[in-house]
Amino acid sequence: MRDERKRMSRPVVSHHTTSDSFDNSEFDFISRIKQRAEAARASKTDGLVHGIGDDAAVLVGRNGRDSVITADLLVEDIDFRRTSPPFDIGYKALAVSLSDIAAMGARPLWTLLSLGLPQDIWDTPFATSISEGFLSAAREFGVTLIGGDVSRTPERIVLDSIVIGETRRGRAVLRSRARAGDHIFVTGTLGAAAAGLKLLERANHLRTRAARTRLISGLEELTRRQTHPTPRVECGALLGEGRLASAMIDLSDGLSSDLAHLCERSGVGALIQASRIPVAPLLKQADATNSSQVMRALKDDALNLALHGGEDFELLFTVRPRDAVRLPKRLGGVRLTRIGKVTDSSEGIKLSRNGRTEILQPSGFDHFKHAR
Repeated sequence: MRDERKRMSRPVVSHHTTSDSFDNSEFDFISRIKQRAEAARASKTDGLVHGIGDDAAVLVGRNGRDSVITADLLVEDIDFRRTSPPFDIGYKALAVSLSDIAAMGARPLWTLLSLGLPQDIWDTPFATSISEGFLSAAREFGVTLIGGDVSRTPERIVLDSIVIGETRRGRAVLRSRARAGDHIFVTGTLGAAAAGLKLLERANHLRTRAARTRLISGLEELTRRQTHPTPRVECGALLGEGRLASAMIDLSDGLSSDLAHLCERSGVGALIQASRIPVAPLLKQADATNSSQVMRALKDDALNLALHGGEDFELLFTVRPRDAVRLPKRLGGVRLTRIGKVTDSSEGIKLSRNGRTEILQPSGFDHFKHAR
């Protein structure tokens, strides 16, 4: 549940770093680490197939398979509030890592959980409920908890989730293999998680619990998309196993930002059709409920929420034209929607709406840019 005021305060800029300029964004930091890590292993022959730069690392595995490993850090007051149900906090901690594995076209198998807890939390059932939520997600998606760690933190709750999955040798779907002419698809619908965050942030500013309940009443679907996301595990695995996706990324930072990450890695541009973006149905409604004023505001902002809101944990993927005919309308029980096409890098990343084409600026979440 990242702070919406931080999330939407300014666009994320390009994360190319040159000797002439320095941009201390989250993604530049990752890029610098990647360069140093690659230099350190340049003379080594090991089992690393793909390292930093995708949703997960790929290692040579067993019996003609590759292992896929990812880690995610969730920090109180950045990714969630302590006022959230602790069960949902634990569930989400694993769900976001499962989404990374799905984005690699792999199947998750094992997980590790490390918890940093303040003393006042350790002395309550809160910690147990976090672990129960994590284990519930593990059971739901067939993942086994095999280890982790617990430590005391000074003030805030910290969760570190690691997931290990597998895919057939060479079948991992990377961000770097999109080509001009590919079709661009997304799973599910977009914008609900960001709308849920707006509702929860607004509710947190109300004085009474009754007022908070009245605000959210009838809109639990939106808040649940924020606190209890559903990773597209089966859909991602099928896209990878069927060699349907040429490149893929999960939508954690927002469609505009994650599309920019994929395009940068592949060295391509993109053209997105605004009318094709599958905005969450509830955001299009402004009914006569006691939250109609809130709903009207969300409806007016629906496209921006779908483009930039983030934390939908849907999959954004590209498909070669020859493979598009094999792609069903639904996969793993999830609707697939074509939203645009991959273009040459010289054309940039653009959005077409109402007969006009404009530059699509990446305006999703960056931890450090939005903390200023």
